[in-house]
Formats: sequence, structure tokens, C-alpha cells
Amino acid sequence: MLSFTQKHLKNERVVAYLEIVLGCIIGGAAYPLFLVPNNIAPGGLTGIATIFNYLWGWPVGVTSMLLNLPLFVIGWKAMGKVFVFRSLVATILFSAFIDLLQVPPLTDDMLLGTVYGALVLGVGLGLILRGGATTGGSDMIARMVHNQFPIVTVGAFLFAVDCMVILCAAFTMSAQAALYALICIFINAKAVDLVLAGFGSAKACFIITNRAETISSRIMAELDRGATMLNATGAYSKEQRIMLVSVVSQREVIPLKRIVRAEDQKAFMFITDTHETLGEGFSALNGD
Repeated sequence: MLSFTQKHLKNERVVAYLEIVLGCIIGGAAYPLFLVPNNIAPGGLTGIATIFNYLWGWPVGVTSMLLNLPLFVIGWKAMGKVFVFRSLVATILFSAFIDLLQVPPLTDDMLLGTVYGALVLGVGLGLILRGGATTGGSDMIARMVHNQFPIVTVGAFLFAVDCMVILCAAFTMSAQAALYALICIFINAKAVDLVLAGFGSAKACFIITNRAETISSRIMAELDRGATMLNATGAYSKEQRIMLVSVVSQREVIPLKRIVRAEDQKAFMFITDTHETLGEGFSALNGD
């Protein structure tokens, strides 16, 4: 019999590979649907492969996989066997789906192809990264740099590195194609970061008030949400007050504001977005 921990780890591995496979399908579909028909080179080694496809008709998927092979030698030493194995699986699947998904392009408009191709590709790459892998190329380099310097986001690094590929597109394709590709990698980077951060639309509400007990009781009773009390000190007045922290859904923000307004019109309140909210009342903490 497997222990709880073993079952949990097994489930995490299954979810990770499902994310990788789904990401490869979605990301791979972006090429025949939007990018290749409109000669958009979206950065990275697949962008270089797209340029080769434009110049000599080489298949994007196979070319991309061959260009990635040297990076796996580096990644094996720098990132560990599990990560590199998952990335190898992702690279093979991603490259295969680019060439095997024989679907007609959805548009021949370069702007539409750029925007939607970038969004679809970004969602796919984001899922692959969430699964603990990359598709090689600049994705693998970005992941290695992010692990060493967490302040550098994966999307931002991809944007910086992929700009170099855009210059190649400008000389081999056209300046117009390069400009569209620049838009593509910017949208793609934002989509990757969004998928990695999460799609949650919950709101974190911070309330500094003299009526913390009453407000927190009403939050729990009327909204069925929890609240945390923190001690706060005014920097100027040195006055001790309570700060309530409560995470609610977007539709619960208005009722929460009404509760605060009714109980303490002198309260100070600010609300921020949360990228991902895990725990009771929201997504399961072990659901990723």
C-alpha cells in the first residue's frame, strides 16, 4: 500500500505530465494555426526554425528539436535529471505537434495571427513550465536563470533573449515581419507569466479599523470568509490599531465594503488583486 505522501507525489507527477502534454498540444497548434502561415518568428530556437522554414522550407518541429539537442547536455548538468527528462519529453512532443497537427490556418491577417498566435503559444509554454519542464531553447535558459535569480521572471528573460531572434527575422524576412514578431514575443511573455502566476481573480482586502472584532464577525457570518487580525502601529501617531486581512471573491468586494462602511466610516481600506489563492474556500492547496 502506498502511503499518503507517496500517493500525493504520484498524483503531482501525473498532473505535471498532463500539464506538459496539454501545453505541448496547445503551444504546438499555435504554429500551423497562426504563426507559420503568417511568417511570424516568435523568438527562441523555434523562431529560428521558423526563419529556416521561410528560407528553405525546413519543417519547423524537426529543425527546432535538432537545434535544442546541445542545450540538453548543458541542462543535464545544471538543472538535474528529472527536469531535463521532462524537458526532453516536452521538446519531442512540442516539436512533433508543430509538424503533425495538420490544421488549416485560421487567418492570413498578420496582426490577428500575431496576437492570437502569441496568446495560444504563451498558454502552452506556461503549462509546460508549470509541469516542471521547458521546450528547450531560450525557455530552458530562462528557467535556469530564474532558478538562480528569482527576481528575473521567466517571461521577462524570454523577451530579452528573443529580441535577438527578431533581428534575424528583420534581415531574412522583412522589417514588417520582425515588428510583428516583436509584438508576438511581448504578448507571449505576458501570457507565460500569467499562466505561471495563476488566473485567480480573488481580492485581498486590508482594513485598518477600531472595530476589528465587529467587522471580522460580520465577514465570517455574512460572507462566510475568514479574516486575520494583525497589530499595526501608525508611523506618525504611534497609535496601535488592528489591521484585518481577508481574501474574498470579486463579487464579494462590494458587500465587504458595505460592512466596513456601516461599522467604521473612519476605517482605512485598500484592496489588491491576488494571482492565485489557495486554501479553504478557494482552490485546494495541493491542487497544483
